[in-house]
Amino acid sequence: MSEQLALLPERLTAHLQLTLVALAFGMAIAIPLGIAVTRRRSLEGGVLGVASVIQTIPSLALLAIMVPTLAGLAVWLEGLGVELRSIGYPPAIVALSLYSILPILRNTVAGISGVDPALVEAARGVGMTPRQQLLRVELPLALPVVVAGVRTAAVWVVGTATLSTPVGATSLGNFIFTGLQTRNFTAVWVGCLAAAGLALLLDGLIAALESGVRNRSRARVGAVLALVLGLYAYVAFAFVADGSRTGDRPVLIGSKTFTEQYILSELVAGWVREETGRDSRALESLGSTVAFDALRESQIDLYIDYSGTIWATVMKRQGLPESREAVLREVGEWLAAEHGIALVAALGFENTYALGMRADRARELGVSRIGDLPRVAPGLEIGGDLEFFSRAEWKALEARYGLSFSEERSMDPGLMYQAVAGGEVDVISAFSTDGRIAAYDLVLLEDDLGVIPPYDAILLASPRLSREAPDVLDALRALEGTIDEPRMQGLNYSVDEDGDSPAAVAAKLLREIREPLE
Repeated sequence: MSEQLALLPERLTAHLQLTLVALAFGMAIAIPLGIAVTRRRSLEGGVLGVASVIQTIPSLALLAIMVPTLAGLAVWLEGLGVELRSIGYPPAIVALSLYSILPILRNTVAGISGVDPALVEAARGVGMTPRQQLLRVELPLALPVVVAGVRTAAVWVVGTATLSTPVGATSLGNFIFTGLQTRNFTAVWVGCLAAAGLALLLDGLIAALESGVRNRSRARVGAVLALVLGLYAYVAFAFVADGSRTGDRPVLIGSKTFTEQYILSELVAGWVREETGRDSRALESLGSTVAFDALRESQIDLYIDYSGTIWATVMKRQGLPESREAVLREVGEWLAAEHGIALVAALGFENTYALGMRADRARELGVSRIGDLPRVAPGLEIGGDLEFFSRAEWKALEARYGLSFSEERSMDPGLMYQAVAGGEVDVISAFSTDGRIAAYDLVLLEDDLGVIPPYDAILLASPRLSREAPDVLDALRALEGTIDEPRMQGLNYSVDEDGDSPAAVAAKLLREIREPLE
């Protein structure tokens, strides 16, 4: 618990930054737009329709879409000498701002439209201009309804901001994503309770503001505005403090959303610090495509991927190569030629996709190979991680083995193993080095037709790091072949089942690797 609480101030501040900045942008867009709609009713259907469509896009998808969108914009701005980051705060703030628009816009339109026409007519009768009618009559009367819309938007944004973690923006979602993947439910609770507390705080402040406006209590309105301005001043100070840090940018090591990646990113970050003296930082829980795009655009400097993933998903290659070495060679050459990415080291183990079953269930059905599954699959359910059933590997398995399960269930990787162990599904798409395979007494089925490509863990470096810091790449090449599969399984087990933190496990591994070299 103390370890998680120590991380709370930084992540809570980051979450508050995302929320308040997005709300400010949302109000700046939605309120003038709402006023314009009440002045020109022909705009109402189109404007509210567009805002409603944005709201229907799943929040995680909207955040992910922002990354390639901003990456394309960044390339164009680079020609003008302007740097724009496509991961981290920019995509998160754009997406959250869009999400906050609808409730504020709708309530602005409803509030102004609900003003008694007789009052508007009276204002016009005493000679007020349209601007004076708006500022002195319509907006003051509509303000309680507008503030109610801001209140709804604030709660939505606080909740949605927890999903900013996969696009590289630190938030309270870091507790939730890493906690779910490493079975650290203390971290999950800290993240959930902190987000709920922040939502209640902002909701309470805006409710007090709404009450003050409705009852025309200047003292209450003044007190609430002072508190809100205080929060914005704190957020501005935090931004200034971040921007005023001197020195080179730390070496950023990205990681995907599972235990092994958390451990290895911490290992690489520690290795860079120890061997080069450079500052380094792990950026956790990035989505798969986000991590690759961020490396290609040098938004992060290093991350670990798998040769089979690059081969099948990025290079779109069909069929199997002749050997693991051939895959590594072709992947390295292709990454360098197409994207300027350097393959720094193969760490020595494979973490391949595999189909796993509970050992007793596999014995009961007489299944030991994937080739045994077609005769029993119509009566079985299979669970896969969130991307498995759309990957080329699954399509190849279906086609080559003729697999047809009664149900395909996509779920979070952290829940797959519990699901198969509890009999909720019969087969899962396991990762071969996952520590929970032994913990839950699972067996991996032999790929007897050799459909799944090799998945060597490979350390990749961005074009910027390759160009500007060759000493870092030289230092990291010492990690070549230092981790075999049993060792990686043991490390994952330490986190997933023994409750050790990825940082502590990585620190121990770093010492073990360095000792023979000293």
